Amino acid sequence: MSDTAISVENLSKGYTIGLKRNRHDGLRHQMEHAIRHPWQWLQQKRMESAEFAEEFWALKDVSFEVKQGEVVGVVGRNGAGKSTLLKLLSRITEPSSGRICLNGRVASLLEVGTGFHPDLTGRENIFLNGAILGMTRVEIRRKFDEIVAFSEIEKFLDTPVKRYSSGMYVRLAFAVAAHLEPEILIVDEVLAVGDVQFQKKCLGKIQSVAMDEKRTVLLVSHNLQTVRQICQRVLLLHKGRLADSGDAHETISRYMGIETSSGASGIDLNSQPRQLQVDGARLMRLEFLNSAGQPALQVSRRTDLKVIVHFKVERPIESLDLTMALVHVEGQNVFSELYSDQHERLRVPAGEYVAQFTLPLCYLKLESYFLALGILDGGRHCDLVRNLPLPELVDETLDPHVEARRWGIIRIPVSWTPLEIGMEKKSDRERAPLLR
Repeated sequence: MSDTAISVENLSKGYTIGLKRNRHDGLRHQMEHAIRHPWQWLQQKRMESAEFAEEFWALKDVSFEVKQGEVVGVVGRNGAGKSTLLKLLSRITEPSSGRICLNGRVASLLEVGTGFHPDLTGRENIFLNGAILGMTRVEIRRKFDEIVAFSEIEKFLDTPVKRYSSGMYVRLAFAVAAHLEPEILIVDEVLAVGDVQFQKKCLGKIQSVAMDEKRTVLLVSHNLQTVRQICQRVLLLHKGRLADSGDAHETISRYMGIETSSGASGIDLNSQPRQLQVDGARLMRLEFLNSAGQPALQVSRRTDLKVIVHFKVERPIESLDLTMALVHVEGQNVFSELYSDQHERLRVPAGEYVAQFTLPLCYLKLESYFLALGILDGGRHCDLVRNLPLPELVDETLDPHVEARRWGIIRIPVSWTPLEIGMEKKSDRERAPLLR
């Protein structure tokens, strides 16, 4: 029997995009659109008559193999084709060309509530998912208690899942997918919905499924530290093609090299959504530099991060001030700082300027953070941009999942005094001075 669990040969998936009319639009919608927006309707008809459309390849000629018992990560930028690949492997959509061979039952967790019927209870959905995977009621009952215990939602087991929160959905969905003994487990970024403790629990289960039960796992994640830790091999997708494949550490290092060179020009802030109308000054570009002065998409937590902000003053400003704030991925504010906390506010004429500050990273946990930047004139905002992702924090000397067990947003190094083993604690009477 072959030891290959997944075999993909010249796999491609194409879509037709453009201004073609949606075939699901009825006559009523077409007439309404023609009356309300006649010029747009005429232009659309002209485009349709010219068969204006564009072919987009989400995947193009992708080939690879995954052995039984392997844990393989799939990484790449947004739009690289990762989710399309998983949908093809899960048989949710058909490929345009190519061949997929799967040796065994497949359980996939691609989005919250995958395979669940919203009107059925958690208990009923466990049996439904098991039946979809081809398992008998006897097999499902044998695993039922383990699934419920892992999901930690026993209290809501007989509640329709449409009333579950997204976190409860993920808990039950992953518990079902991992415990109903599929030969191949496919997991997308959906685990990010769960809390930190449950993510750790899921990653431990993935390792157990692969190492102890010799099952195959295909994992998509943007958390490169997690991929490094649990994956033996990594597939790197770039613009729908397989750009690299190999050892997890080496492939991720090459991926970060590609990303760093492509992101050298910084983040264009002109295209970022604004929290208010720009008035008098505009944030233009943002750059992150590591301790070596190089563009950084990944940075060690044991170093400092230099942040360079390019902005344009469109009219003279009497009292210029800059503000920055750091926000945790779950929404908590970590801290904020003003330029005027250390320097005098400035009177500046119109022109282009560059500001920079250094952000110490040693107090942050190995999690995700966002940066907010603002320009003020006398305490009033001229421009404000939020939700700018900070480079990924890494620390090769720390286990990110052990780190995640500690509560709190930041981590301040605490100096512990070594215990003196073998020294008995003296009583208060022995330590207190004698009273005469």
